[in-house]
Amino acid sequence: MRIGLRPILLILAGLTLVAPASAQQSALTVPRNLQQLTDRSAVIVRGNVVSAHVEKHPELQSLDTVVVTLHVRETLKGTTGATFTFRQYLWDVRSRMYNGGYRKGQELLLMLIAPSTYGLSSPAGMQQGMFHIHRDAAGREVAVNGHANYRLFDGLGAQLATKGIVLSPASAKLVETHRRGPVALEQLTGLIREFTQEHD
Repeated sequence: MRIGLRPILLILAGLTLVAPASAQQSALTVPRNLQQLTDRSAVIVRGNVVSAHVEKHPELQSLDTVVVTLHVRETLKGTTGATFTFRQYLWDVRSRMYNGGYRKGQELLLMLIAPSTYGLSSPAGMQQGMFHIHRDAAGREVAVNGHANYRLFDGLGAQLATKGIVLSPASAKLVETHRRGPVALEQLTGLIREFTQEHD
């Protein structure tokens, strides 16, 4: 019985990980606005990638994961130290080849969901919650996620109005007119702070 039971238990444990991962993968097709991403996140952190490497999950050796360590520049939600490390499940070959899209030196703003029972996390809405930071032609710091910020502000105007949140003229214009493309980092983090303070 012991010999037959162990493989079954491992399969069941694996399925509990694959199911949430599949749900996260399907989230790629479900646009979520900035407030929804903020609400789903346990940690929102801005920092530079110190290291990112693929390794097997320490408990479930059939699962490939990427372990990412950031040098933290700013924490917008949750608790982090000077460095922050998380483990993300990789479900396809391309993700394994490219360390899940993480590279040493990248500056990122990550909106991460709470770790699972097995210590796995990922950006909320997958690529929607992973913002790359760079400077535009005018020298401004801007951020863009894996969906080119498409529909990032959909429905926000109405949501903010019902909650009595008054935005600066620049932020109000952004929410009203933006459709896709980079967003000024200062405006993006300002909006996130508004949403996180709402829950304090």
